Amino acid sequence: MSRKKYSLFDFWVIFLIVFFLNSPWILGQAGRGKARLKGVVLDENGQPVPSAQVVLELLSSEQIKREVKTNKKGEWAILGLGSGNWRVTASAEGFIPTTTTIFVSQIEKNPKVVLKLKKIKVSQKGLRDEASLDYLEKAASLYTNKKYDEALAILEEAITEYPETYQVRILMGDCYREKAELDRALELYTQAVQEIPDDEMGKEIKAKTFSAIGDCYLRKGDLEKAQTFFKQSIETYPENEIIPYNVGEIYFANQKLDEAIQYFSLATKIKPDWALPYYKLGLVYVNKADYAHAREAFTKFLELEPEGKHSAEVKNLLEYLKKIK
Repeated sequence: MSRKKYSLFDFWVIFLIVFFLNSPWILGQAGRGKARLKGVVLDENGQPVPSAQVVLELLSSEQIKREVKTNKKGEWAILGLGSGNWRVTASAEGFIPTTTTIFVSQIEKNPKVVLKLKKIKVSQKGLRDEASLDYLEKAASLYTNKKYDEALAILEEAITEYPETYQVRILMGDCYREKAELDRALELYTQAVQEIPDDEMGKEIKAKTFSAIGDCYLRKGDLEKAQTFFKQSIETYPENEIIPYNVGEIYFANQKLDEAIQYFSLATKIKPDWALPYYKLGLVYVNKADYAHAREAFTKFLELEPEGKHSAEVKNLLEYLKKIK
């Protein structure tokens, strides 16, 4: 059987791609570059959300963050990004923040990022009236802008006036978690879990709170306890593919690649026709230099989403990966 002959240029292209995808130094410098990323923030009905806050954070050891507001059409754009995995978070008053991760390329055109926000709903327990909801919205806005102490000042007042508001305790826990006061965050999350109702919405909130507890333990370096609460999160809402996907995102952001594979794979089992976890699996396998499984995951992604927002990027990655034995 004759082998395909590669030119010197081909070998240099393959070498640079492999080196780029596996070098932490390159990723550390990847925050600045020539790439452009644009997107839109919509509500549950597909309507634009103006003045939403969009935050981009490079998933590397270097702390690089970019922020922008959406226009009247809910659109946003950022220039000067470097190649690498970026976490994109959108938030707005009255909405639950949402996050996704995207690989930004300086070589190819990056797909449009579409983020949908859900309105904050009032459960039978917890928030009781517009006044208590107003507390939460103001604090959530401050939290989004990383003004954790200011948010906590409002939340402390809210918890005194509305002691049964488990949503306030969760947001307080989020603030303390970002302040790296993990024991206080764990205390608040644990209290909130006991107060969350067992209705359908409560089940989802409880599952996400267990994930937050797991994240705290992961940040504390206690992988065993983190794993316990991540499993509890999924057991609380086993039919929801978003929960294991989000756990996979947490592990991926912390470079726990084997664990990320486990949870992204679980998301595909719960919802086999959902393309995004296969995309993330491909990225994780690339980070592990497991190119055979990366090709398999990317190929499955394209079967499910041949023309999606990540499709052009995945096609280009596959072309390079096919040349690597």
